[in-house]
Amino acid sequence: MSTPHKAHNEGFLALVNGAKSHVKQVDLDQYRKMPRGGHLLIDVREDTEWAAGHAAGAIHLGKGIIERDIETRVPDKSTTLVLYCGGVFRSALAADALQKMGYANVISLDGGWRAWNEAGLPVEKP
Repeated sequence: MSTPHKAHNEGFLALVNGAKSHVKQVDLDQYRKMPRGGHLLIDVREDTEWAAGHAAGAIHLGKGIIERDIETRVPDKSTTLVLYCGGVFRSALAADALQKMGYANVISLDGGWRAWNEAGLPVEKP
């Protein structure tokens, strides 16, 4: 599990830990072994974070709107979805919500954007 970059409140961490107990998580090494064409990579960070740079090939559905828009963007609920945020908190919460909506193959990328950058993986910037 990645190390948080700042202190978070107890209630928030309890919510995240509950979500993480229900969702599949992979670290960057496991993600690299996944078939490239076998999933959608979804950035759940804020619009400003996305605009500053994002994983190459990712689509953007921020945590604030993913539940509203996912069924339009990804109607097939069997599609494998790999969600990432800055680290792991928002992606775990979003993954938990999508599972509750019937998405069967949702994965949270542990380490998220920070791990992606540290590994030197391809990024896109405006």
